[in-house]
Amino acid sequence: MSQLKDMYKNLVRDSFPDKVGIEFGETRLEYRRRTWDIDGEQKGLRYGENPDQPAALYELSHGVPVVDGIVYKGPGQGLVSALTEANMLQAGKHPGKTNLTDVDNGINILQYLHSRPAALILKHNNPSGAAWSKAGIADALDKAYWSDRIAAFGGAVVVNRPLDRAAAELIDANYFEVVAAPDFEEGVPDILKRRKNLRILRIPGLGELEKAVGVPFLDIKSLSDGGLIFQQSFVNRIRSVDDFLPATAEKDGLAVSARKPTPQEADDLLFAWAVEAGVTSNSVIFVKDGATVAIGTGEQDRVGVVAITVYKAYTKYTDTLVFKKYGTSLYEARRAAKQDDALRQFLLEAEADTLRAKGGLIGSVLVSDGFFPFRDGVDAAIEHGVTAIAQPGGSMRDHEIIMAVNEACPQVAMVFTGQRSFKH
Repeated sequence: MSQLKDMYKNLVRDSFPDKVGIEFGETRLEYRRRTWDIDGEQKGLRYGENPDQPAALYELSHGVPVVDGIVYKGPGQGLVSALTEANMLQAGKHPGKTNLTDVDNGINILQYLHSRPAALILKHNNPSGAAWSKAGIADALDKAYWSDRIAAFGGAVVVNRPLDRAAAELIDANYFEVVAAPDFEEGVPDILKRRKNLRILRIPGLGELEKAVGVPFLDIKSLSDGGLIFQQSFVNRIRSVDDFLPATAEKDGLAVSARKPTPQEADDLLFAWAVEAGVTSNSVIFVKDGATVAIGTGEQDRVGVVAITVYKAYTKYTDTLVFKKYGTSLYEARRAAKQDDALRQFLLEAEADTLRAKGGLIGSVLVSDGFFPFRDGVDAAIEHGVTAIAQPGGSMRDHEIIMAVNEACPQVAMVFTGQRSFKH
């Protein structure tokens, strides 16, 4: 068993070249390998997605990609790829691929949330919890944590404002792998360094993400046969609530339109659609009061991802009730309840409370990264208390989808985004 654990401690030999070049049309793109002086030794990435996969990090150092007159991100605009020893306040078990790609996807989402303090917790390159708050970064992080306390374990914390003491104490009280912030208030690094293996990253650009909005990068996907697909990165067209489109459709001469969201619903939809930019498809996100309630990722059918995400919301809601009273998870409590009558009774009451609250989904909004091909997914969301929905629109059955929200009692609002937000 000790040998199995050791594979997570060991470094994989990095034999990748120091420089990589790509002839991109008439432009030569050059990338340099990023390494760090850690404990007196030059080290690159700890390992790739798994401990037996060598990996290397490269930063674009020369050449600016241009396609159809669109200028992509070039040298000097790096954030994660530009990390130096000075950015690592503590290397911890210095970063591997997944640590940095989690932070990178956090940046991808936070660029659309720069207008107020926002916090993300990411696991396996998906946000497990996200929130923004006018009350400050600690409040945002607290809400992000409680939106999915279970999945937050071992996650990466990424914020867009200097980390304060209250936020640092929350991080110290739990197990995280990485924390990245534009800066840290005085004394905060000392709190975080109580966790010796925590990677603590100061990335000043996290506080200036408004500069990145709308600027695409050259997105390169590798195929299993060694081939490459080049694409322009996703650019979110919804930057304010005014960018949403009215949900309207026509069928056989009959025109239908949906209720317009209230200001609070629109604000939550705006936040949810920003988070959607970093969620693996097929996905839906439930949001309430500026925080995620449940995030569904990577499912193959639209109604199925709604059903699974609802299940997650109910489970997390019950877990929160149990944890706040007993300091243990729902799953541990269920096992212990077999021998504890009082705990068993509490679990029954907690589950009843969860059903009454519909897993905290009452009054929430929903976004979907793709259109609804059938109304079943919409009906499933409405059943659990959703009051507003944003989705791309463009389905052959848009009229049926709009009729579904109009038939709800009370009537549910809907808007179109006018773009899909798939991520694979």
